[in-house]
Amino acid sequence: MLRLVLLIILILLLIGSFPLWPYSAGWGYGPSGGLGLLLIILLVLVVMGRL
Repeated sequence: MLRLVLLIILILLLIGSFPLWPYSAGWGYGPSGGLGLLLIILLVLVVMGRL
């Protein structure tokens, strides 16, 4: 159940990190970099068996 919720949240974050709107074009790598860091942390937790 927790994995399903995390998967849905990650998909929503991935969709939200794309700079599709004119005002978000100047954000740079912030949203996608933060999402990448979150994915790495979750991957480490899954490999360690804590999630």
